[in-house]
Amino acid sequence: MTIYPAIDLRGGRCVRLFQGKADQETVYYENPVEPAKLWQGAGASHLHLVDLDGAFSGSSQNLEAVKKILEVEGLSVQLGGGMRNEKVIASALDIGLSRVIIGTRACAEPEWVISMINQFGVDRVVVGIDAKDGLVATQGWVETSSTHAIDLAKSLVAQGLRWVVHTDVSTDGAMQGPNLEAQREIALAVPSCNIIASGGVSCEDDIVNLRELANECPNIEGVIIGKALYEQTIHLASVINQ
Repeated sequence: MTIYPAIDLRGGRCVRLFQGKADQETVYYENPVEPAKLWQGAGASHLHLVDLDGAFSGSSQNLEAVKKILEVEGLSVQLGGGMRNEKVIASALDIGLSRVIIGTRACAEPEWVISMINQFGVDRVVVGIDAKDGLVATQGWVETSSTHAIDLAKSLVAQGLRWVVHTDVSTDGAMQGPNLEAQREIALAVPSCNIIASGGVSCEDDIVNLRELANECPNIEGVIIGKALYEQTIHLASVINQ
């Protein structure tokens, strides 16, 4: 199971929000290259970046910071936030990102997402499905749609989607453990799709539990760890080497 340390970008800095709320921000690093080097040195092979400005405004705002992170060798980097038009996606992939993550527009225009997958490749376009009580949250989690997360996943996977980042919004940043049942349900619903679990990881036991779940659901490909790394309740090298 791949471990994805998360770096959330806002105003060029590395921050964390509580449950995606813009007014509940903690700044961890002024220079996001610092945690990228730290996680790479601890053994990470992948990074999960979120452009929070892009998620809220609808257009990517932190590509200069992303470019600097990409200069850290040995990392495969994926980016979400503001990936809502073809030009932005092409620009993001051109600078060396491995994958881009489409969220809001995937719910509003699923046929457009499929066209992006067909254009850029099944392994370069990920759909971020963020769920509140099972319903898809959009616009940086500010709005909740009437679309069920599992229904959206099934529809997109039937048309060719092969990667999903599934976030349970209620657990994100809360440091109370992941919603294992929600992750199990979506993994079982779309067995041909790689699921990257996100939200709530707070301690090493959470990683143990997710690894056990991945034994049951082999399509759970990875887990994103954010606040727990910055609060040092998880030591990255330890969970990578478990």
